[in-house]
Amino acid sequence: MAIKKVWVDEGCISCGLCEEVAEDIFEVDEVSEVKEGADFIANDSEIREAAEGCPVEVIKFEE
Repeated sequence: MAIKKVWVDEGCISCGLCEEVAEDIFEVDEVSEVKEGADFIANDSEIREAAEGCPVEVIKFEE
């Protein structure tokens, strides 16, 4: 199923992994944020990889 929504829960430690894995989706400043207008369908595998690799498990998505 296609990813329809992506968000970052509280608790991000700003490690930068998500931005490294999915630079078109995530931007880390003080904490990770989902970029406005990001294309979830084109970056599906990167989003899943970032969520799976997040050391504090705060990256969430909805299918």
